[in-house]
Amino acid sequence: MALIRYASYTDQGGRARNEDTVACRRLNADRLCVALGDGLGGHGKGEEASAAAVRAILAGWSGAADPAELKALVGRAHRAVLALQSPACRMKTTAAVLALEPGRCAWAYAGDSRIYRFEGGRLAWQSRDHSASQIAVLLGQITPDQIRFHEDRACIYRALGQEGDLEADGGETALPAGDCAFLLCTDGFWEYVLEEEMEQTLAAADSPQAWLAAMRALRRQKAPPNSDNNTAVALWLRAEPEEHREEND
Repeated sequence: MALIRYASYTDQGGRARNEDTVACRRLNADRLCVALGDGLGGHGKGEEASAAAVRAILAGWSGAADPAELKALVGRAHRAVLALQSPACRMKTTAAVLALEPGRCAWAYAGDSRIYRFEGGRLAWQSRDHSASQIAVLLGQITPDQIRFHEDRACIYRALGQEGDLEADGGETALPAGDCAFLLCTDGFWEYVLEEEMEQTLAAADSPQAWLAAMRALRRQKAPPNSDNNTAVALWLRAEPEEHREEND
């Protein structure tokens, strides 16, 4: 049986406060849901928005890897953020959520916090940002790597707390019989850690904690002192002895 091991962290970086939130809800050895949010700093109280969104998502999770449910939970979280807004504070946040059950995973997201899936140590899929720079990629104006630090990178066109309804993107897939890994992270993390570096550090790591630590070390080497909040969670599915089911920091 593929057993889930995971590790997570959040750090304020060079900012005055941390507006990111990350949390996991685990039902048993092979059913887990993880959610993270990145409060949009220019709108005020981003930390409250991201915390409210993550709470709403995890509280409503049924235990299934169901993309329709996860998209609905992001919508529920959107309404929770709207309920906290005032005329003086139009707080907003991104959201990314991943659910695992035996043999299957599902996800949903809104904004530019990313979800990556690795199979056999190689990147198999990643989410597409809801940003102006991602649209530039789709139009062939820039390459995917040029999203990082692009002049329109901060222009997010879908976020929890926006006016009106919110439609999250989502999906699902069967999990392979072999090793599989996932990485969820905010833009303050993926801006400084390239996809090939994610693969390289994954190949060298002996645990999700070690993988996350290696990527954080790379980020620290590149990020300026005033860099953004940064948050990530690494999940591994491995066939391992019962006593090693869970490792979480």
